Amino acid sequence: MSSPAPLIDAPKSRGKLYAIVALAVLAIVAIVVAIVAVTVSTNDANRAGANPGEAGDAVVTGPGSAGDPVRIGVVGASEPQWAPYVAAAAAAGISVELVDFSEYNQPNPALSADDLDLNQFQHLVYLAEYNVASDENLVPLGATAIYPLGLYSSAYESVDEIEDGDTVAVPNDPSNLARSLLVLQSAGLIELAGGGSALSGLDDIDAGSSRVEVIALEAALTVTSLPDVAAAIINNDFITDAGLTPDDALFQDDPSDPSAVPYVNVFAARSADADNAVYLKLVDIFQNTDAVTDALVEGSGGTAILAATPVDELVDTLTTVEEDTAAAEG
Repeated sequence: MSSPAPLIDAPKSRGKLYAIVALAVLAIVAIVVAIVAVTVSTNDANRAGANPGEAGDAVVTGPGSAGDPVRIGVVGASEPQWAPYVAAAAAAGISVELVDFSEYNQPNPALSADDLDLNQFQHLVYLAEYNVASDENLVPLGATAIYPLGLYSSAYESVDEIEDGDTVAVPNDPSNLARSLLVLQSAGLIELAGGGSALSGLDDIDAGSSRVEVIALEAALTVTSLPDVAAAIINNDFITDAGLTPDDALFQDDPSDPSAVPYVNVFAARSADADNAVYLKLVDIFQNTDAVTDALVEGSGGTAILAATPVDELVDTLTTVEEDTAAAEG
């Protein structure tokens, strides 16, 4: 007698069906996970590109990434603002490498040669002179600070005490020479032909209308010359080392005057990088990080005046100074 047909499939057949269903579910889950992963990765990349350096958005490729830090040329990497600056950039997801130079004539050629990404050490007059002399087109990305230029004396306590015919020393590098002469003119010690400009030199002094004789020395020597002259214009780089403070100045120029814009210090870049989002973010970090700006002012002995000059005004001023420089050399 034959056995009755089973009412359900044998266990072996049921296991095969479950295996097929399980494999299908796993396949669907894998596809969903893959789609989510690709979407998240794409969104992260888009955020990093659109908003470099925002919290949580580290730069992962290109300049600013761990393997390709932004190289910034400076003169004096040990100055107190740079350590908190590098730390603030890192906290914003941007890697920075400071490249220290001992001479002011080195960072611009290095930037032009693509050995740097940015530099920060100069004012617009110096940048204009470099561009014209080298036929380059470095551009400002943002302002940092301006340093009032002061007249100091070990013999007198006021400008009025300086006697007619006295000798006053000024730095002899072209940009600081012109600015020094403008300071002396504002102090009422000399008069310059045509009212003076960022290109004025000793030959522009109207001897018949000036109270003092002016001599030009190496910038570092203006400090050591103080015992031998009535007064001297001394660059901010040297006043602290000389045991002076800004309060010791008999007179200084006014950083808030529009005529002072050519002497605003700036971040500079190659013109092709004028709109680079990572570089612009680095400028913003410098300008808006209290630890950086506080260290800058303190390290300058209180001479630095933070500047927020708009970039378009910096560019216009640079263009004007370049045109005047080219005309004077032409």
